[in-house]
Amino acid sequence: MLPGPELTLLLWIFSCISSLSSASSTSRKCDEVLATPLSHTAFTSSSVYSGGYGAGYAKLNRRGGAGGWSPGDTDRYQWLQVDLGTRKQVTFIATQGRYSSSDWTTQYRLLYSDTGKNWRPYRQDGDIWAFSGNSNSESVVRHDLQHAIITRYVRIIPLEWSEEGRIGLRVEVYGCSYWADVINFEGQGVISYRFKMKKMKILKDVISLKFKTTASNGVLLHGEGQQGDYISLELKRSKLLLMINLGNGPLSDPVYGISVGSLLDDDHWHSVIIERYRRNVNFTLDRHTQHFRTNGEFDHLDLDYEISFGGMPFSAKPSSGGRENFVGCMEGITYNGDNITNLVKRKKIDTSSFRNLTFSCSETHSFPLFFNATSFLRLPGLSDSDTLSVSLSFRTWNPSGLLLYTALADGVVEVGLTEGKVTVYINVTQKKNMRIDISSGSGLNDGQWHNVYLHALENCAMLTIDGDEASTVRTVIPIQIRTGGQYYFGGIYTDGYFLRTNTPPAQRSFQGCMQLIHVDDQLADLVAVEQGNMGTFENVSLDMCAIIDRCVPNHCEHRGRCSQTWDSFSCSCNGTGYTGATCHTSVYEQSCEEYKHLGKTSGTYWIDPDGSGPVGPFKVNCNMTVCCGFGKFCADSCCYFAEGSPLTWWVGRANERHFYCADSCCCCFAEGSPFTWWVGRANERHFYWGGSGPGIQKCACGIERNCTDPKYYCNCDADQTREDAGLLVYKDHLPVSQVVVGDTNRAGSEAKLTVGPLRCQGDGNYWNAASFNTPGSYLHFPTFQGETSADISFYFKTSSSYGVFLENLGNADFIRLELKAATVVSFSFDVGNGLVELSVRSSTPLNDDQWHRVVAERNVKEAVLQLDGHYKEVRPAPPQGHTRLELYSQLYVGASGGQRGFLGCIRALKMNGVTLDLEERAKVTPGVKPGCSGHCTSYGQHCRNGGQCMEKYNGYSCDCTLTAYDGPFCTEDVGGYFESGTLVRYDFLPERGLPAIRDVKSLSPLLPTEGNLTQEELVFSFSTSNAPSILVYISSRTQDYLAVVLRHNGTLQIRYSLGGLREPFTIDLDQRNMANGQPHHINISRQERNVRLQVIIMRTVMWFYFSIKHFSAAVLIEKYNTPGFVGCLSRVNFNNIAPLKAALRSGIVAPVTTQGILVESNCGASPLTISPMAAANDPWHMDSGTPMEPFIHTVMFLIMSVVLAGIIAVVIFTILCTLVFLIRHMFRHKGSYHTNEAKGAESADCADAAIIVNDPAFTETIDESKKEWFI
Repeated sequence: MLPGPELTLLLWIFSCISSLSSASSTSRKCDEVLATPLSHTAFTSSSVYSGGYGAGYAKLNRRGGAGGWSPGDTDRYQWLQVDLGTRKQVTFIATQGRYSSSDWTTQYRLLYSDTGKNWRPYRQDGDIWAFSGNSNSESVVRHDLQHAIITRYVRIIPLEWSEEGRIGLRVEVYGCSYWADVINFEGQGVISYRFKMKKMKILKDVISLKFKTTASNGVLLHGEGQQGDYISLELKRSKLLLMINLGNGPLSDPVYGISVGSLLDDDHWHSVIIERYRRNVNFTLDRHTQHFRTNGEFDHLDLDYEISFGGMPFSAKPSSGGRENFVGCMEGITYNGDNITNLVKRKKIDTSSFRNLTFSCSETHSFPLFFNATSFLRLPGLSDSDTLSVSLSFRTWNPSGLLLYTALADGVVEVGLTEGKVTVYINVTQKKNMRIDISSGSGLNDGQWHNVYLHALENCAMLTIDGDEASTVRTVIPIQIRTGGQYYFGGIYTDGYFLRTNTPPAQRSFQGCMQLIHVDDQLADLVAVEQGNMGTFENVSLDMCAIIDRCVPNHCEHRGRCSQTWDSFSCSCNGTGYTGATCHTSVYEQSCEEYKHLGKTSGTYWIDPDGSGPVGPFKVNCNMTVCCGFGKFCADSCCYFAEGSPLTWWVGRANERHFYCADSCCCCFAEGSPFTWWVGRANERHFYWGGSGPGIQKCACGIERNCTDPKYYCNCDADQTREDAGLLVYKDHLPVSQVVVGDTNRAGSEAKLTVGPLRCQGDGNYWNAASFNTPGSYLHFPTFQGETSADISFYFKTSSSYGVFLENLGNADFIRLELKAATVVSFSFDVGNGLVELSVRSSTPLNDDQWHRVVAERNVKEAVLQLDGHYKEVRPAPPQGHTRLELYSQLYVGASGGQRGFLGCIRALKMNGVTLDLEERAKVTPGVKPGCSGHCTSYGQHCRNGGQCMEKYNGYSCDCTLTAYDGPFCTEDVGGYFESGTLVRYDFLPERGLPAIRDVKSLSPLLPTEGNLTQEELVFSFSTSNAPSILVYISSRTQDYLAVVLRHNGTLQIRYSLGGLREPFTIDLDQRNMANGQPHHINISRQERNVRLQVIIMRTVMWFYFSIKHFSAAVLIEKYNTPGFVGCLSRVNFNNIAPLKAALRSGIVAPVTTQGILVESNCGASPLTISPMAAANDPWHMDSGTPMEPFIHTVMFLIMSVVLAGIIAVVIFTILCTLVFLIRHMFRHKGSYHTNEAKGAESADCADAAIIVNDPAFTETIDESKKEWFI
């Protein structure tokens, strides 16, 4: 399938080509004076004030008579009518007041008709339009019609007039002649247009016609072929249905039907144009065009013999029968350049099926009435009759309303619409109150014509809907009927007020149309009502039905479901993936990159790559940490497209393809074409394979010249079992939609093909930015197209307190977004109804050089402005008025029209789902630079756990080198599972050994060296079920050490030895057994003599504070084996050193060694997630790490789990104690600080013995083989 922009362009080109023949006729000016040349008799009116005020004097700029027309009464029931003689094309209208008077019309409506009956109001922007008139008697006010009308009669209805006088009017109508052949279809005759050839294979079609009818069903055209192809245009329930079948494809059902329009049985002309080129179709009804693409694989429409107009052809298949023929009029029928109506008139086409072929439309006898909320019609009937018989037809969108009310001699009868069904209420008070309720029908507020018939007489009442006997409801009533003689339709109004009824207030009026009203089985003479000869009415428009389908065209986007009442519509967006008043705004992000910066982890997400554009949301698998399987780590997010995604719109980085084969052919040729190929975008064949490129027709081995057989360019072309694999990376050809394998009939030939997922990386649109450096700098783009629906979103940051973000102008319309003050963002526009301005105010300054997000939307229902996801203003659209935003100038970003320019950065500017390429335009624009620096000022807080934010040209990344974490935001634990015998050892380098390795590029940027420490911080997490054990041990060449151990009962103990001559300081946490298999987090920090300990157990945080003092009790090391640690350790960090991460990451060069089996694991610890909000709302603010002080000479970091034999341990223990005695003597004066450790260290055999807890039952010792001493 072609993407939206390409499809639209193709159809536009096709439309231009197909309309060349008619361009000359339509391009001529159509502004002739139509009314002034007419005689006085062509002008008529509702009434005349006096002889000199007649309608014939209402010609523009004429002074005859009293200088114009004035009616006898000054009210809204007056009208001035002009008969143009024949049907004309009217393009604009002009008015004046009555000459030299105080009489003029300030507002009016325009009605038009072909017959002088069944008037149609002029509509604009979906509403019955009210034109602004004059403010004095002499000036001329002219209005160009938004769309031309074809009519013979024009009627002007004054709505408002001069406060100083009365209605006064002179008028002129402008346009040109119009002519078309008309054919009347009575329901029997069918026009069959025979092809010159028996079978037609048609690639392109252009079909046009106009029709009018009072029938809700009927076939307008039909053509079919023997292979199953057909085209059919049919009226169904007053809507137009187009169905096209281009043949039975093997992959999907190629039948495609699309329904447009509504209320098409209104006996007014409707224009239809069908343009098809291959599978692309433009379907236009009354200037509203639907673009679609037929299903299936074929491009030609194969028709046999003929195509028929007005019904099914006699040669149609039996399965096509059962459909009604068209009843009404058609004109201007053309089929692929042939004027069918003209051929019929010239008798070039067989019309024998017509009983009486006429070339004029027969008049209908209906006289519709149009009711609003304050309307009523009163008709007389028989008085004191024992039978009540009333029927009428109605159409409405409202679920409730009063249809009929009549007072009986001793009761009332009400007929109403309640929740879409007709209800009848009869109350008779002869002897006692007798109430009867009956109802029938459902869903009758669907805008279709429905007939109601009520017949009541003594002891019986019957209600029938739409003449359906199945809907008839009968009831036996023990009462007598005596009619009162007056019937009210649509409302009840007498003596200046509406009567109280038994119906709820919302149902006491009717909004809609009625016709064919029968009282006492007699058709009401509504013409006599109009002339004032019978009955009376109030606020009823006679001889017209101006009901509006507010769901056509459907303003609910993205398959939103439209529902309506009389004066408004609403959209249900459930299940669409969109939200808002018109289902315009996507509820999903546009890429994995955006989800990543909301703090989301890798997983499956819905994305909507074009936002509010035509492509719907689909699922992808987002990988936030690795580069989509390309073997390298990257900071950008990646995604894999899920099954069924519309890949043709958003092509990512690569499809991966594997071809396992034996004696098969990839690039070998058959008659000039390869046996095997794949199909990409636009259904094009491609003959290159993974690792190769377009036009090369080789596999990867052919490019690298290492194929199994050098005579071939693919391994699969050789007669051996081999594989061809690689990545397809040319975006314009992706995705792979089909692979065709030929050469399938050779004996011994076999192939197995796999196509991997489509992958993408990053989101350039998210970081697409430009910097505006001067107040006059700006970028310009093509005119913004957002006539009825527009959305704009972008990020900005600035240190200025004002500036225009963007602006686009029209003749009078415009749209603008600007920073009005340091805390105020404004969204203003004008669509012709006057200035509308929305403003949101932030509680904090916006000129803080931080990124802020602005989202603005405008549609026919409302306008919305939102700032940073918190501050929002919504402004409903006016119930009537202009709705189309018509812009003509270029779109200016940054400044325009002398407005205050914007200083700062704008990025990710999207308008109606399309990202504007600010960077590319900024490269060639003075005063504007591509990109924007300083992303870390806004997003640096997302780098957690000590990760450093690194600026990039189009974004930022988090450097996790000095942390114990990985991932895009340094939030993913790095840990390992230790089995028995596993050891990780990290040696700090001596200062003299450092220069030898400093030239290594991949070396950690901060390799610690020997020195003295007055402070340190140790952080790690662990989980184990074994105790006792040593978790962490840090030592030096002196007797200083830090050890964290689990005692035999699973409680935690921390030991410090800082002097070597004193006993260690011991911290015991006896509150909880931590050898319970659950994850625990430990944070130990020391500042000279003060120790702070944080323990997190099951998300419970505990803090402990200690001051190192003398400690007297010392425990000699027991000569037993040290129990090993079995469990999981993660997040290990000592003064910005991550030894465990260094051991597990092969790309990090560090003095670390591993003994035994170490399996990577995060130990089940809860990941630290980032906040999706801005920095001001982010509770995770990380302080910088503790600065490094000179460290002691040599330090060992041991995480160990070894069990050694007891005899070896005793021998090594004795040797090492001797060495320790010598070291203590040589280095007894160290450092420049003093400590007060626990007493008793002097009696220990060695420094390691001081880590033993003060518990006789604890029998653990440090394995001397794990220590390395430097003298």
